[in-house]
Amino acid sequence: MELRQLQYFVAVSTDLSFSKAARRLFVSQSAISHQIARFEHELGVSLFDRSTRTVTLTEVGSRILPIATQMLDLATTIATMARLPRNRIRLAANMTFASKSLSAIASVRSDYPDAEIEFVIRSFDQRIDAVVSGDADMALIRGDISRPGLSVTPLWMDDLLIAMAADHPLADHESVELSELAEYPLLMPPVSQQVLLHNVIGDKFSELGISPRFGPPIARDHTATLELINNPRAWTVLYDDAAVAGIAYLRETHGRLNIQVSAVTRPDSDDNPLLQPLIEALRGDRD
Repeated sequence: MELRQLQYFVAVSTDLSFSKAARRLFVSQSAISHQIARFEHELGVSLFDRSTRTVTLTEVGSRILPIATQMLDLATTIATMARLPRNRIRLAANMTFASKSLSAIASVRSDYPDAEIEFVIRSFDQRIDAVVSGDADMALIRGDISRPGLSVTPLWMDDLLIAMAADHPLADHESVELSELAEYPLLMPPVSQQVLLHNVIGDKFSELGISPRFGPPIARDHTATLELINNPRAWTVLYDDAAVAGIAYLRETHGRLNIQVSAVTRPDSDDNPLLQPLIEALRGDRD
């Protein structure tokens, strides 16, 4: 099976005429007829019902047509990707990474003025799928991932803020120890929605031989900060760039609450000359 045969098959299916398809593709009608006949012979089926006046698709031909069209579209996409300039990179992340990502992109562009660097917003699963499929060259994630065909490069440690209502008994502290928080309810989304944060907090409390005291789970349509206002003795954790006014924010005294941020790439992305400069800029290694 050749792409040329698929192209001729789709053209004839569209025009329902061998002669019209030949004119549109700037080839002879005999060339199209010969390739379609070869295609039918290879498949062992008839794709068209032919008469002296009309050409119609057979039932098998009708089933094959959308697949053939999709294969031609994929071939076009492959050719387009192969022609893309090497000074282009696509970074997938979520909004919590926006500030640091845009600063890194600006830094790289100062040295590579012709660079085309895109920043696209995706959910965690969408980010990983985008790297796997080639739709993105790099994804930023918190935590780690083990998936064949992907490389994970640590970038920086993301500190977590301890958040509580302004009238919480500990709100006037600059920092607080986990042991001091143990008596107060911790408000979090269900584990299924925030596996990483639950694991980080659980592990750090476990290292001290204590357990957090969980309050009621935060509903999907509620925000953590609103729940803190409604529960002034409760606390939660937020990413550093998620702070909002009206809430007290503290650091954990010994810096225990942090999460690794990493870049997820494909091994073949190493050939992109913008990849390493962007990683260095995200790490803060560039002047």
